[in-house]
Amino acid sequence: MLAVAFLSLVFLPLGCQAVGAGYTLTSVKEAPDGRSFTAQLQLVAGDFLYGPDIQHLQLVVRYESADRLQVHITDTQKQRWEVPTELVARNDDDNGANNNKEPELQFSYTENPFGFAVTRRSSGEVLFNSTPQGQGKAYPFRNMVFKDQYLEISTVLPWNASLYGLGESTRPGFRLDKNESHHTLWTADIASLNLYLNLYGSHPFYMDVRAGGVAHGVLLLNSNGMDIEYGGNFLTYRVIGGVLDFYFFSGPSPLSVVQQYTGLVGRPAPMPYWSFGFHQCRWGYKNITDVKSVVAGYAAEKLPLEVIWTDIDYMDDFKDFTLDPVNFPEKEMRDFIEEIHANGQKYVLIIDPGLSINGTYKTFQRGIQDDIFVKQGGVPYLAQVWPGPVYFPDFLNPKTPSFWTKEISEFHSTFPFDGLWLDMNEAANFCSGITCSLPKDGNCPRKDAETECCLVCSDANVTKWDDPPYKINNSGIFRPLGNKTIPSSAVYYNGILEYNAHNLYGLSEAIMTNNALESVLKKRPFVLTRSTFVGSGAHAAHWTGDNAATWDDLWYSIPTMLNFGLFGVPMVGADICGFSRDTTEELCNRWIQLGSFYPFARDHSAKDSIRQELYLWKSVTDSARKALGLRYRLLPYIYTLSFEAHTKGSPIARPLFFTFPKDTYTLGISSQFLVGNGVLVSPVLKEGARTVDAYFPKGTWYSLFNVSDSIQVESGSYVRLQAPLDTINVHVYEGSILPMQEMGRTTREVRKSPFSLVVAMGSKMEASGELYLDNGDDLNMKLESGKSSFIKFYASVEEKGLRLRSIVQMGKYAIREGWILQTVTVLGLKTSSNSIAALSSATVSVHSNGGEEEKTKIGAMVDGNSVVISNITLPIGKNFEMLITWKK
Repeated sequence: MLAVAFLSLVFLPLGCQAVGAGYTLTSVKEAPDGRSFTAQLQLVAGDFLYGPDIQHLQLVVRYESADRLQVHITDTQKQRWEVPTELVARNDDDNGANNNKEPELQFSYTENPFGFAVTRRSSGEVLFNSTPQGQGKAYPFRNMVFKDQYLEISTVLPWNASLYGLGESTRPGFRLDKNESHHTLWTADIASLNLYLNLYGSHPFYMDVRAGGVAHGVLLLNSNGMDIEYGGNFLTYRVIGGVLDFYFFSGPSPLSVVQQYTGLVGRPAPMPYWSFGFHQCRWGYKNITDVKSVVAGYAAEKLPLEVIWTDIDYMDDFKDFTLDPVNFPEKEMRDFIEEIHANGQKYVLIIDPGLSINGTYKTFQRGIQDDIFVKQGGVPYLAQVWPGPVYFPDFLNPKTPSFWTKEISEFHSTFPFDGLWLDMNEAANFCSGITCSLPKDGNCPRKDAETECCLVCSDANVTKWDDPPYKINNSGIFRPLGNKTIPSSAVYYNGILEYNAHNLYGLSEAIMTNNALESVLKKRPFVLTRSTFVGSGAHAAHWTGDNAATWDDLWYSIPTMLNFGLFGVPMVGADICGFSRDTTEELCNRWIQLGSFYPFARDHSAKDSIRQELYLWKSVTDSARKALGLRYRLLPYIYTLSFEAHTKGSPIARPLFFTFPKDTYTLGISSQFLVGNGVLVSPVLKEGARTVDAYFPKGTWYSLFNVSDSIQVESGSYVRLQAPLDTINVHVYEGSILPMQEMGRTTREVRKSPFSLVVAMGSKMEASGELYLDNGDDLNMKLESGKSSFIKFYASVEEKGLRLRSIVQMGKYAIREGWILQTVTVLGLKTSSNSIAALSSATVSVHSNGGEEEKTKIGAMVDGNSVVISNITLPIGKNFEMLITWKK
């Protein structure tokens, strides 16, 4: 019986002493289906540190599926703030399909003092335990604490656990460092070039990987500010409000943990095909002529350029939904966008949430009329950002969606942009103060000091929300919650406090912008957001913010990118070549090589730095042509990964242990990553280096720049690779089949080209791969007859030769588009007694779609154990079976 599983008591071992009195469990009521129960918790004894304890709590435990368990604790007598389901839906990822399966996670508890544990049914391993215990070991934490503005709960951890997640912050390693234990979650406008500080997002989720690569995940779904202390053998949450709403995900593979997590908080949004091309931006493009020259510069060097962006420079006095009439006049902008659209290119614009209070500004006038601004003391809260004095839209107000959609729609009718970039949405504020007013001289903003606060601000009438009893480590200096943002006592619609909803601002804006673009464009939206929360990936992409042009920042971009894969935001990348400070030719070389394999690849720089477009240095141009050339050839593979991300929740860029969980050495690698399961990227991250020491898990790996080069390791080991200035090492793992197309300057060019397959054989002499095809723009990204196709490829060596076959689902779309398979390259091919390199010829027999059609071609031998079959004209939308036979 399930009830026995989760109601079995866990007692503290003899000789162990619980710290602090905490709560006692007084009653239990089990649901009729045996999959949930409710219990009451009664305070035994508390203290007045951070305020009085809440006397009566309610505990609810739900076995939501075979692999997900919820533990929810709140005040019995008073409703407390929780993350709204309108923002984070709490989806049922399997629609109840696992309800009849035995849960892998088991809940147990101690009655007095109350504590609970979550264990793995299959192994009995304890995954989470909130009751301090151990054989003589001292754990520096108390029993659970639950006050109005302070919640504390801890778990014991084994020293051999490897933890990942808990962001957003910039850290030098992907695995959490036991010696750098503090993680503060409070969204802030702090440049990502700063280490260990709370940045733009709040993600109270971590993955725990233990012996044998067995993983589980833990989410505390709470939007309030918090500190999380990781001490190696324990982890403690200190939260300043809300409830304790834990979700546990059983895995057991690292990949399945992320899939289960996104199954709850929302699968990643489908991204338009064009968004996987290369993007160019700069804060400081002076006028439309400057922007045109950038596009022309890329064209002259025949470099890929998919999307041109403009930062706040295009606006009229930095006002959203306006064009600078002098430097970016409407007619020239419309003519320009028609021109780049004709070339298959796109345009993305920035918007900031702060709306100028300029009385002649129509967006502001409509916002006042609709009453959609965040308030303080019953009137809109006055802040300052780039336009000067601003009000912030309340994205929790039910009237705001129609207002926001109308503004986007009217602006799009003026200038038909292709996507929107949401910046400064923590929300950022150049001022701090519970109330602010305009200066008497009216001189705000001051042109010589745009980012300095010129409002008159006061901290009078401080409330408990502005100055809570427990101070989270905001910005590493315990600065007030309202510093450089909206004051915590400000209110949204229906009295919702900024104190509770602060970390949700970026998410709520992203949701509304995504919905608005979908309504306006009638096709797949592209939204890039700086501030994120749990579930943001279901609505937007993310870039890692204001990094710097340093070699350290180049390195840091990899752990941050991998973290956002865990958080369910797979479309992520860092500003290539660095945002602030002057880049160098060598650094930009190495950065475009790495950035070519970010899921989101954009060069972006600040106006006070030197220009860094990829055509400005010949060596950088050469590197970009080579690295971006491979990215564009891999677009079918990358786009198929985006389909997997949307339908299953899988990251696009992944740590090595996702594919090799039993190789314990991969748990600590932060300088390499995988694109999907089998493409390994090993960048140069050190100045002056012309070699790179890359770790290769067991097996055979083939260079994608020179397929005749392969590396075979019997057990995981480092290999020193040559890395000239124009080269990044990218390898494909044995057992993979990569669908590829030809190089092009835009994704539109690439999509018109024929397909090729790279078949990487290994010791098992078999391989597989997948390909998803659609028009790249439909609102729905799913397998649908006539609108998309999905192909699986399989290869295996038999006695007569190698058999390569495809299984096509919904092939009509691919056939209608006229896509053909033209080339197959088989790597590492061996017969039972001979290497293919010793053979004189290969005969290819093709049977298409089960019919009698047969074609025979003679393949060309290449260096090493590989063969290339070319000049095939096989419809990729039809099932085929290809038999490659050989003779000496």
